[in-house]
Amino acid sequence: MLPKSSRSEPNLFTVSLKKVIDLEHPLVKLAALIDWDAIRQEIEPVFCDDNGRPATDVRVVMGLFYLKSAFDQSDEQLIERWVENPYWQWFCGYTVMQHTPPIDPTTLSRWRSRLGAERLEILLQQTIHVARRTGQLRKPQLEKINIDTTVQPKAIAFPTDARLYFKAARSLVRLAQNVGVVLRRSYKFTNKTLLVMQGRYARAKHYRRARKCERKLRTHLGCLLRDVSRKLTSLTNPTHREALEQLLSIAWQIFKQQRTDSPKVYSVHEPHVECIAKGKAHKKYEFGCKVSLATTNANSFIVGVLALHGNPFDGHTLQQAVDQVVKITEIEPAHIMVDRGYRGHDYEGSGKVHLAGRIPKTATRAYRKMLKRRSAIEPTIGHLKSDHRMERNFLKGREGDRINALVSAIGYNLRKLLAGLVCAQFLPILAIDKLINRLYQLILPRQIPNNWQFLTSSLLHT
Repeated sequence: MLPKSSRSEPNLFTVSLKKVIDLEHPLVKLAALIDWDAIRQEIEPVFCDDNGRPATDVRVVMGLFYLKSAFDQSDEQLIERWVENPYWQWFCGYTVMQHTPPIDPTTLSRWRSRLGAERLEILLQQTIHVARRTGQLRKPQLEKINIDTTVQPKAIAFPTDARLYFKAARSLVRLAQNVGVVLRRSYKFTNKTLLVMQGRYARAKHYRRARKCERKLRTHLGCLLRDVSRKLTSLTNPTHREALEQLLSIAWQIFKQQRTDSPKVYSVHEPHVECIAKGKAHKKYEFGCKVSLATTNANSFIVGVLALHGNPFDGHTLQQAVDQVVKITEIEPAHIMVDRGYRGHDYEGSGKVHLAGRIPKTATRAYRKMLKRRSAIEPTIGHLKSDHRMERNFLKGREGDRINALVSAIGYNLRKLLAGLVCAQFLPILAIDKLINRLYQLILPRQIPNNWQFLTSSLLHT
């Protein structure tokens, strides 16, 4: 059923949030600037009109998504802190103090699965609209963008052959026991011992013994695969049979794959994970998916983010990245700054693509500055990974990759908006201080020491 749209009004025994919070707080101002009605109109078509219990209010869930992305919280931590923070409750649309969680943490996961990455783009679009309303972002700045790619690692253990054989065998045994398949032997304790010994031998550089343990693990996996395949026809439940067939396919690929095969399976529970080499000295290979990021050239607001599977060539992702920027900002970029990895790109729009690192000698000062600003996208990527959960993606599947990249970008933009609202509080004081300093330069004689200027400025601030 459609989400709820009203909540209980304050009564005699409740505490109004207006009496507790500072109405000039950046979160309070940000909540007033976001167009919640536009978000509700985008989200409500996902729900039906007359079936089931009414869903949670869109304002509450979307506010929680905003807070989660901005302050780098897990679902459980988010709900715990929400009860303690009156500003977070006001941001989610409540007017009275709440002492119980609004939803269960698992509700956020169900909403993510239902909405998907395409509908969550409205949250990123709203951050751009708010930035334009507050003056932090202007139309000419949206016409100059930087685009680059990075890797979003998945939350998986480093894949080794021995570990993959062990996990595939363990998953097969568990699923077979759950669906009622009786196996000849499970190899449960034997495989665990072999995995431990293989790691110890490899650490001690006894590679011959380590390879022997690895071959035994592979042999045990083959025995389990053949045993489960023979007994698969005895299953009558189609759901159980389909689940077992899917796991069998992944396990067979792990059993048969060789060193030079492509594509390979690097995780049992995340078989779509890819091995990507970005040429980093400290991290030669990363396991996850490629992410295309688009930011404004002037102030590094994120205007587009895409999770790309299949490890495509950077140049073949440029058109898709620009299309998303146009969809979110509703403005066609006139200048697109990229690095040399985008040579031979597929962009066919009206904007001009500039390759950074190739500045002609006849270039003007403004053109040089614009190209050098392309490197500003690198610290943005660093902030996304260190502060907004792109360093390790815990969301499952390909759709989880898209959602996590999008939520990270939303959180980054929100932090910039909050910082801009904080700075806006001090702009009048700074303007007055600048005016007084200018008056001192024009009116007072030069012989008067600068201590007078410092003294008056201090008095003004106090």
